[in-house]
Amino acid sequence: MKSNKTTDIEQFVINTAREKRMQKSISQSELAHLLNVSPGFIGKVESSNYTSKYNLNHINKLADIFKCSPRAFLPETSISS
Repeated sequence: MKSNKTTDIEQFVINTAREKRMQKSISQSELAHLLNVSPGFIGKVESSNYTSKYNLNHINKLADIFKCSPRAFLPETSISS
């Protein structure tokens, strides 16, 4: 059975995306529009009460939005869960 808990690596991606979003003063709704996802999706991703997560396609699009490499959303070394 698959766990609904957010892993450490998933949380790293979420935290990095949130930090970049806030640095650019982009609202969750604005980011949702730019990612072409529902307005509530970003809030669900950023909340620990939901299991929604960014996938590789989202990370690639986030890199375009924030004008950085997709690698910017991943740690430099592995994270042990």
